This record gives sequence, structure tokens and C-alpha cells, in this order.
Amino acid sequence: MEHYKSWPALKRQLEELVCDGLRGRITYFLTRYHQVHNAYGRAAILLDGRELVCFSWAENCRQEQELSRRSREHPEWSYGELLADRNPVWEEKGTLSEMDFLAAALAFRNMPVQEALESENGIVRIFAILDRRTGRRTLEKIAASKAYQTAPEWLGQFYRLRLGLEA
Repeated sequence: MEHYKSWPALKRQLEELVCDGLRGRITYFLTRYHQVHNAYGRAAILLDGRELVCFSWAENCRQEQELSRRSREHPEWSYGELLADRNPVWEEKGTLSEMDFLAAALAFRNMPVQEALESENGIVRIFAILDRRTGRRTLEKIAASKAYQTAPEWLGQFYRLRLGLEA
């Protein structure tokens, strides 16, 4: 994973990119419990202090159990191959960990917003749809295509939120 200086600095970068209508209302949360084995943590995206989506170490445990099972089924696969062959159900159900959130945040900050809007990673797409660089015409195209309506609920709520602002 890419190195970052501090969570407060990364959080500030992300929140400065939030569109005007949601600036100050959308906040990002990340914590690591360093005293706990493996430094488990939790991440969330909040609107007006209410949690819209949470990514936690419990989900990471579920992922690790599945990866362990799959490594037994495919002993010839490297860890990278196991991760590359991620279970699409994780994305569909939002079964993602705080490390998935952090990896998406780090990837997003070095990515053009148009590329982020088309990302396979739902968290990256959340950052992009909330981004002030996602303009009115792009939002109109997204609304007209209605492709976001097939997105999982945990992701679709962000599309509806942003499109509702622009209506």
C-alpha cells in the first residue's frame, strides 16, 4: 500500500474535494486500534454526523477466512493472485475493511476523477461522485444512463445523494 503522512492530512485532502453542496456535511472517519492484535480498525463515511457506510476489521476477518479457504483450494496461487481474484460478493454487500477504504482513498488521490467514476472499486467511485470536479454535465450523463440504479445499496445512496443535490 502507498505510504501516506498522516490520516488527518489525507482526510483534509479528501474533504477539500467534496462538492460545495456537501462540503462540511460529508466527513470521513478512520481509526486503528493499535493496542489490539493486528491493529484492527474501522472506517466510515458520514453525512451530517450520521454513518452512511462502515468498513471494519470484522469484514477484514471474513475476507481473511475466505482467502485462507481459497489458498487451500488453490495452493499454486500467490497471495497477489488470491487478492486479484477477489470475491465479487464483497463488493456487492459492502463487505469491505478499513484497509480497503484506506487503499481506495490513496488510489483516488492520484487518479483523474473521470477514471475514478469508472473504477471497479466502489469506494473510489464514492469519492469521485462526491468530488467537486464531477461537474453538472457528467452528473446529467450519470442520471440519464441510470446505470447507478443497479449499484449495490451501500454505493447507490451516494449517487442518489449527489444527484438529488443537482436536481
